[in-house]
Order: sequence, then C-alpha cells, then structure tokens
Amino acid sequence: MMDAGRVPRRLQVLEAITDSGLRELDLDKLFDVLLQQLRSLFAVDTATVLLVDSGGGHLVARATAGLEEEVLQGVRIPVGSGFAGMVAGRREPVQIDHVDPTTVVNPLLWERGLQVMLGVPMVAEGRLVGVLHIGSTAARRFTDEDVDLLQLAADRLATAAHLHRSRSELAAAALLQESLLPGRLPTTPDWEFAARYVPGAENGVGGDWYDVFTLPGDRIGVVIGDVVGSGLPAAIVMGRLRSALRAYALEFPDPAEVLGKLDRKASHFEAHTMATVAYAVIDTTTARVDLALAGHLPPVLAIPGEPSRLVPAPVGPPIGHHLAVTGRQGTTLDLPPGALLAFYTDGLVERRGVDLDSRLEQLLGHVVPATAEMVCAEVMASLVGTQPATDDIAVLVTRHRP
Repeated sequence: MMDAGRVPRRLQVLEAITDSGLRELDLDKLFDVLLQQLRSLFAVDTATVLLVDSGGGHLVARATAGLEEEVLQGVRIPVGSGFAGMVAGRREPVQIDHVDPTTVVNPLLWERGLQVMLGVPMVAEGRLVGVLHIGSTAARRFTDEDVDLLQLAADRLATAAHLHRSRSELAAAALLQESLLPGRLPTTPDWEFAARYVPGAENGVGGDWYDVFTLPGDRIGVVIGDVVGSGLPAAIVMGRLRSALRAYALEFPDPAEVLGKLDRKASHFEAHTMATVAYAVIDTTTARVDLALAGHLPPVLAIPGEPSRLVPAPVGPPIGHHLAVTGRQGTTLDLPPGALLAFYTDGLVERRGVDLDSRLEQLLGHVVPATAEMVCAEVMASLVGTQPATDDIAVLVTRHRP
C-alpha cells in the first residue's frame, strides 16, 4: 500500500507535468519550468535534460536547473559511456551512490559536489530522445516511488521534445529542399524544360530532387534522383549528392563516369546512403543525348510519329555501398526536333495494390509530343489526380522545340 505521506508529492508531480498551461510554452521554456519544479519537488540540487544528437551517438546537455554550466559549456556524453550514457544505452533507470570519474564522464558533476544521482530515459514513439537526471549533494537513497515519478516527468518531456524535433526537422527539410530545387529552369530558343515536385503525404519531405544546369560546350545537364529515406536526413544527403554531381559534371563529360565518381564519393563519405539517379547530358548543337542510370527508372522518349517508349538504357546499381564494382555504362540517343524526354521518380508510378507495368503504360500514354509544360500537367493530372501522393514525386521534361 502506498505511503500516505507520499500521496501529496505524487499529486504535485502529476499536476506539474499535466498543467494545461505548459502547452502554450515553447520547448526551452517548458524545460525550464518543469526542471525547476522537479528540483523543488524531489528536493534535489540539480535537474538536467540531455537530448540525443542527430547522429544518435551522443547526448547533448539541453536544459538544466542547478548546473547551468552543462548547457553553457556544451557538454556531450557518448551513448553507453558514464552515468547518463548508461541510462541511454540501457533505456532504463540508473541510480548511483557515488559521483566520481569512475561513474560519470562529465567532471562538472563531481566538481559540483553531487553524492547521488538518478537518471531515467526519455523515450517517445519507441525512439530514444534523451535522458533526464537529478542529483543531490546530500547522501540519500532514491525510492522506487522517486523512480516512477521521475519517469513520468521524463515521458512528458520526451513527448514534447520529440514533437518539437519532428516539426523542426520537417520545416528544415522543406526549406532545404526548396532551396536546392532550381528556381528557374534554363531555356534556349531550341530547348525547353518543365518540372513538378510534390512531397509525399505520408513522409512529408524526402530525398527526391531534379536539377538542370548549363555546361561548357553548348551542353545541358539534366538530373533526377531519389535518396532512400525521408525527412531532414534524406534532404541533407540529397543536397550533398546534388552538389557533388554538379562538380563532377564540370570535370567529366560522360554521364556514366560522373555517376561512377558520385558512387565512390557517396560510398566513402555517406555511410548507409543509397540513392537512384538518372543523369543525361544534352548536346544542344547535335541534339545527341548521353544518358546513364543508377538504379533509376528509364525516362520516357516521345518522338513525333512514333509510339512513346521507355529508353532502352542499361540500368546500373543505385548510388552507394560500392555496388557498381564492374563500372557503369550509359547509352546515347537522338532527340530530333519535336521530341521530348520525360524523367520521373518512382513515387509517380508506384502505388500500393497497383501493378507497376500498368502505371508505366498509363505514363506512356500521356507523354506525347507537346510542350514540356503541357506534358507535365497531363502526367500529373492522370497519374496523381485528386489522390495524395504516398511518396515524393518529381517529374522533369525536356523538349527539343520543333
């Protein structure tokens, strides 16, 4: 049976973490208010929140009551090391009754004179968000009731931190992706371009991108790609791949060689990254197109007087993980006046419960010799229509004006 003397404190903790007024506070103010209350309610000298960094390998001091130096000095604790790292690694409460270099990584804790500490994991939707810990300069033993109450507080803080990070990452990813998509596509008297991008309704923002840029020698580079994953991590990788491909495109004329260089870079520097990419170089003088595919669906070729068809190009492995050990191959095709190429990401043609071949046939039926803008509009109206996209969709059409 619960000790009657503990009922008021339990109610106080519950009231503190469920106060409706907290909903109006931003995350930093919420941390500040709750940590000050926890410090008082548990009669401790310090209360601290450390959040997991974006890489998942370290805990970073984010807010504290009683030991402000942790935040001011940017304390970072490896997950699995020391007291807080142990809490994060085990995902369970940990209590220590002596604070010294053998038990904690952060020297500020023993310099503060703390004798005992209690830490609990902050977990939201199955993901480790961080660690909440309290400490006292007086020798004492935290009870099971203390552990339960601190865990309730940690759950409340974890939910708030998780929502804040999710919203922040989504906004940052959207801003990053918008900044990296070309604001205005190049145009010449003989060549025109049009494009569409729609973020997936389920994932928000992902790693789809397209790019068009001029190259020396009356050439134009055309790229479309899809990084595996979603959210800010995918958008960041997408930005790196985009920049690297542009740099390689200036140095190497062959798209297959460019994708080979990109694969080497991604495999070495972007661990666990995978992306599909289609890269073409248009010689605007001869109307010849060199094309290479890295795990990407082939573009649709539409020539006046001929049935639209998928370009019969060799499809190499995706970018990443050193998959193209035997090198990469490309193909060359002509784009006569009036003809066009339509590039797209798999979000356009893949739908749950719908055969891919039938969706590709539907796409072929709407990629016909017309203006690039009209083809984009027809493709999106037919294959997307009024149904929200479950995955990102990018479409890029280039046309040789008749």
